[in-house]
Amino acid sequence: MDKDVRLEVLDWGGSGRPVVLLAGWGNTAHIYDDFAPKLTAGYHVYGITRRGFGASSFSGWNYGADRLADDVIAVIDALKLNRPVLVGHSLAGQELSSIANRHPERVAGLVYLDAGYEYAFENGKGPSRDEFEAMKSKEPHPSPPSEPDLASFEMLQKWYVRTFGLAFPEGELHQIWDAGSDGHVGKVRNSQNAEMIFRGMRTYTDIPVPTLAIFAIPHRVGIWINESADPEVRKASKAYSVADVALTGKQVNAFDDGVPTAHVVRLKDADHFVFLSNEADVLRELRSFIKRLH
Repeated sequence: MDKDVRLEVLDWGGSGRPVVLLAGWGNTAHIYDDFAPKLTAGYHVYGITRRGFGASSFSGWNYGADRLADDVIAVIDALKLNRPVLVGHSLAGQELSSIANRHPERVAGLVYLDAGYEYAFENGKGPSRDEFEAMKSKEPHPSPPSEPDLASFEMLQKWYVRTFGLAFPEGELHQIWDAGSDGHVGKVRNSQNAEMIFRGMRTYTDIPVPTLAIFAIPHRVGIWINESADPEVRKASKAYSVADVALTGKQVNAFDDGVPTAHVVRLKDADHFVFLSNEADVLRELRSFIKRLH
């Protein structure tokens, strides 16, 4: 990509139209290790790990939205892919929108997996970034894994399922957590490029290519909250859910009204990781969308 910068690219195989999966903030392409094989019967599926995460290089600079999108284009060129479908989760929406605005001829379509927020589309009719940040700051969080939960990656996986109702692929857990020589789980790996990525965001007011946007609205409340005996946690969760429905709903409507190329799908009580919590729904919508593309 740049001098001394190499990106991890996963190839799950398959045949047919190329589909490229982009991870959200803090994750790597391995977050799709369980999801991607479900697509290989109809498509050739790839994944890209963003620079500065997982096995991809850390450059120390140059993490603007357009630079990260250029990395995706460089991989498309290197693999000689003809107009792939790009699928992005969460913050990867900024890379999708950058490519749509600067290289629309390079892709057949875009799929936003709970990724169509203000960093991906902002036409003045949705919530501002400050409103979203204020809401996020009030989101209740569970207690971190305890010592028994970190005894092994198998135990850590059980903590994720018990706490969030989601099973992250084991390969992804090994990417975002350190591992001890005895199999014990260490600390979460902190990204070195967080500030640069957020500082390099742009505003996109148009998405001029065929688009599928899947939103979780309202977002599912974590299992840990349902099982919490703390009334203050329940109170905070309810307040957060009300704000989430209001702001997310406003953004979804702005995206739906402002992007004529988009088919917008609302999944009720889905997790932000919609492709994990609502895998069957996402696969169905994705296949239907790709089938309609030229």
